[in-house]
Amino acid sequence: MDKVTVLAQYLPPDAAPLIGRWIDHFKCEFKISRNRGTKFGDYRAPYDGKGHRISVNFDLNPYAFLVTTVHEFAHLHTWNEHKQKARPHGIEWKRNFKKMMQPFFDKEVFPPDVRQAISNYLDNPAASSCSDLTLYRSLRKYDAPKESVHTVEKLPLNALFKLKDGRVFRKQEKLRKRYKCIEISTRRIYLFSPVAEVEIIGER
Repeated sequence: MDKVTVLAQYLPPDAAPLIGRWIDHFKCEFKISRNRGTKFGDYRAPYDGKGHRISVNFDLNPYAFLVTTVHEFAHLHTWNEHKQKARPHGIEWKRNFKKMMQPFFDKEVFPPDVRQAISNYLDNPAASSCSDLTLYRSLRKYDAPKESVHTVEKLPLNALFKLKDGRVFRKQEKLRKRYKCIEISTRRIYLFSPVAEVEIIGER
């Protein structure tokens, strides 16, 4: 099976041919990865005889997969131009991300709400695409439904929830941008992102 056919299983079909050409043009090892709870994708610069390497989580919806892929290719392109001299999400990367996203805007690959969120994000150099909550929320709307998974911001006050590692927390009030939550077993306080995905559980 050729790479474009494989990519079309994860990306909007109209986007797959261009991503396939980028993989060849940049001589990049492109890996569809397992889910990593802390990141959607990853870029590794050439090192110790290995070339450019990009990985993207397999379970992202097509629009999130494409945004993440372009995000990582913008890192690659910025490295080729500036090596270690450019900041990871600095003005050079931002300029390349915007330029590399344009062909997909021209093809009208994204729904209007996602396109608008990307455009707004590109005008905000302080945030990475993974931490921009407006972009993250617009992309999540296109996820397949997950019956037991909720985001912290959607839980009622004092709700109990657990993480994948089994730890149980009780949601408390919002402090600026994050929610104060108390771990039940230790009584320690943690701050959670509003869009952190958790499993709600009953009272205990």
